[in-house]
Amino acid sequence: MKMEQLPRPIGYVFGGGGSRGAIQVGMLQALSEHSILPDLVTGTSVGALNGAVVALDPKGSANRLSHLWARITRDEVFPGGLLTQLRTLEHSRTHLFPNSGLSTVIERFFGDRLTFADLSLPFGAVTTDIASGRAHVIEKGPLTSALLASAAIPGIFPRVDRDGLILCDGGVVSNVPMGHAIAMGARSLIVLDCFPVGCLPGPQESLAEVLLSTVMIAMRAPAASEATGVAEQVPVLYLPCSTSRVFSPLDFSYTAELIESAYETTRPFLDSVDVAGPGLYGPSSEFENRWQ
Repeated sequence: MKMEQLPRPIGYVFGGGGSRGAIQVGMLQALSEHSILPDLVTGTSVGALNGAVVALDPKGSANRLSHLWARITRDEVFPGGLLTQLRTLEHSRTHLFPNSGLSTVIERFFGDRLTFADLSLPFGAVTTDIASGRAHVIEKGPLTSALLASAAIPGIFPRVDRDGLILCDGGVVSNVPMGHAIAMGARSLIVLDCFPVGCLPGPQESLAEVLLSTVMIAMRAPAASEATGVAEQVPVLYLPCSTSRVFSPLDFSYTAELIESAYETTRPFLDSVDVAGPGLYGPSSEFENRWQ
């Protein structure tokens, strides 16, 4: 069974990963050549940002994202040096950076009045309810606050009050939200993760990088068990991650390289994949290590 015959609805699942989210843009470019558009989308953290663009404009999202990502810089998303970060921490007691820069990026992507109702496809932004320690999936209402909550990395960005809950990054409990796509009705999944097997988050030369790298290491573990269970129910195409380059998840200087590398890796995989019912489909050596 080729991709064109995947059972519908097809869900695109976008994982978190900071600046590595550029990898998903290259994956989308390759997917666009196969005309396999999603019927629904879920995403966590930066994956929620990319996923929302897909949900807004499934056909044009790859091109739109390639231009938008080219404008993102570290200073915009993670502003200020160490002294500024420490002042922010002293004032807030919970985080090193304001989310004003991230909010500016979101508004550049969507405008400041967009809601879930304006999207073309059902979309779930995965967050973590701090009080219960459980995932809270936002599927309606204002989009900006949902994306800020999904990307509210503990210790890095402020938590977000929404829906009567205090929310932080969904990656704390579901960094690659496959189960949530199934809950939304998906019968096939295409997973756009940001990390290859054995890839470390990057150098830890500052307090922010230590915090972010530690959180990301913890976030990756639950995806393995979730993928195994989901693949028993539906076909799961886990797209091959393109690069093992080690760099800080705060560093946006590799965007063009990541997009190109992801496209060049994903395209031949999609050309050759043969789906035979429920199961986990991806590079065999990768999955032997990732899922055992």
